[in-house]
Amino acid sequence: MHQCTDLPVGRGRRIVVVGTTGSGKTTLACRISRLLAVPHVELDALHWGPGWTPAQLDSFRRRVARALSGEAWVVDGNYSAVRDVVWSRADTVVWLDYTLPVVLWRLARRTLRRIFTQEELWGGNRERAWVQFFTRDSLFLWALRTYPRRRREYPTLFDKSEHAHLAVVRLRSSRAADDWLKNLR
Repeated sequence: MHQCTDLPVGRGRRIVVVGTTGSGKTTLACRISRLLAVPHVELDALHWGPGWTPAQLDSFRRRVARALSGEAWVVDGNYSAVRDVVWSRADTVVWLDYTLPVVLWRLARRTLRRIFTQEELWGGNRERAWVQFFTRDSLFLWALRTYPRRRREYPTLFDKSEHAHLAVVRLRSSRAADDWLKNLR
């Protein structure tokens, strides 16, 4: 798998941040966006409508293509339905490959904060304690189901010929992410 810790000259103008639910994709993408003074695109915001209704596939793909039509941006999300749109336009993929305990701890902190503050998310949605802790729609169950798959899937995806143009940055800790961000400036 090709990877780097510093971006080659001319790279880093179209960055996609991927990782397991709760790993910190949006937080890191926001930091990169501010550092590089480029727009931040959150795929969840383009996907979710009111009442946690997912966008129709065609509509979602159009929204993503429109959001990524500029020369520079940073996007976060793992939606395979638009991976071809996102990755074909990107020059860099940043993979947050943190340990499962770190991911679950971050997810718990974020979820509890959102529940207690009643933070409004995309489409006016809010996370609910009952859903997150006691149903099959729990993000914790989603993280547990997708964590092993993402760890197997991403190296294989990075090695595909259609992704050979991507610089891959694999970050395995918060410290590595902070160090990488210092070098990004």
